[in-house]
Amino acid sequence: MGGLKLDRRDGVLTITLSRPDRLNAVDGALTEEMLDVLNGLMRDPATRVVVLTGEGRGFCSGMDIQGDGVDGAADGPAEGRVQRLYRGIANGGEVTARLREIPQPVIAALRGPVAGMGVSWALACDLRVADPTTRFVVPFTDLGLSAGDCGLSWLLPRLVGPAKAAEIAYRAQRLDAARALDLGLLTEIVDDPGGDLAAAHALADELLTKSPYGLRRTKELLNMALDAPGLRRQLAAETGVQTLAFFTEDLAEGMTATLQKRRPEFENR
Repeated sequence: MGGLKLDRRDGVLTITLSRPDRLNAVDGALTEEMLDVLNGLMRDPATRVVVLTGEGRGFCSGMDIQGDGVDGAADGPAEGRVQRLYRGIANGGEVTARLREIPQPVIAALRGPVAGMGVSWALACDLRVADPTTRFVVPFTDLGLSAGDCGLSWLLPRLVGPAKAAEIAYRAQRLDAARALDLGLLTEIVDDPGGDLAAAHALADELLTKSPYGLRRTKELLNMALDAPGLRRQLAAETGVQTLAFFTEDLAEGMTATLQKRRPEFENR
């Protein structure tokens, strides 16, 4: 794969955006590779946690404007610039949706610039670990664009609240790691520059000790809650999921391990 690097180990898939000479700017080929990988994860029970990172000194500088974000896409009929732009932006948004929809928790390992489309992809992850060089850049209104980009106008208010989201978006703010942590955009900041990936893998290893059923269904329920029409609908979904858990062998193991004051050894059964 030209724009991505993949590393699989012990139930963890690390996806690395790999266009370091362009600060991992997103072109059409990279987007399509991302969609292929994420679509495969929908049917991959062996992968239990995903880590998303960028190669080099930054996570992602956003859409590759020089190619309208679509250069290198699959061959097809000739398109005008409007159609190419629309397809590039729509596919970037589809990556955002897939990051939310795959059953595995996704941890973003962030450093340097997290800009434009890269902000949406980072916020679509479940957890975010950053090094001190990390800065979120939401430049749209300074560029003549809207901040409705690949899901950002949906994700940002849900993470920081509507008033703070409006302030960040309207004023095209740049957030350093400390401010992002204060707003709730980050899970943690590591002390050392470049230490984000090791910290993300440590967090992934922690999640691997948890119940596979519990993790997947918790992500499912948290996603449902973002659009739940009310408490009672969510209660019904929770009740179904929780009832099924009582018929898994992992529940018996979890209960026994708790009583025996030891770490459970879940087998996803």
